[in-house]
Amino acid sequence: MTLFRIVLLTSSLVLAVGSKTALAQTGAPGSMAAPGKPMVTLQMPALPDPVRVVLSPATTAFLVLDYVDPICKSQPKCLGQMLPAAAALMERARKAGVVVAYGTRDRTMAKWLPEVAPQPGDIKITNTEQDRFYESDLDKALKAKGITTLIMAGWKVSGSVAYTSVGATVHGYTVVVPMDATAAASDYETTIGFYQILNQGNSNLTNMPLKPHAPTLSRTDMIVFQ
Repeated sequence: MTLFRIVLLTSSLVLAVGSKTALAQTGAPGSMAAPGKPMVTLQMPALPDPVRVVLSPATTAFLVLDYVDPICKSQPKCLGQMLPAAAALMERARKAGVVVAYGTRDRTMAKWLPEVAPQPGDIKITNTEQDRFYESDLDKALKAKGITTLIMAGWKVSGSVAYTSVGATVHGYTVVVPMDATAAASDYETTIGFYQILNQGNSNLTNMPLKPHAPTLSRTDMIVFQ
């Protein structure tokens, strides 16, 4: 099995090694290095490749998390990578008749970026925790529309996306996470986020497409509505 190795250096250097390829980040935002601490080396299986999924528009919802100002605008990956991918997927989803839902805190509910802004009739959930299902009406709103599968995108993969994916599977949903529509500040944190998603309670370590009540890692151009 291919291993993915992450090395943390005390000088805020994150070194990721996998399949004879090295990637270094110096002073990466969100890096976990602590001054004066010795180097730590971690090993884990490499992430599986994203897979193609075919979804029924009648039972699928697109859940959008924190594509708002200032959260997304302050993150280069969110604006430069995630937003264009999510906007293109949302356009196709709306044309197919997919339910679209939004979750963010009260102070940012009116600050969605225009490329992915809510439209009349969309579900909007004001949350207090990273898991958008926690003490909210999200599950009730989705089940009222017959939703069984959730596409989940937004900031950030190691936070709201990971926690909400767990909440979703606990409530009986099958989850699809397009890997190009979520990320975190550093490559280290992004990798850990995807690893956490696949290794939750109902895990999907081999990334089997649409394993029931479990997460699947896909990509926006690999999601088909029919």
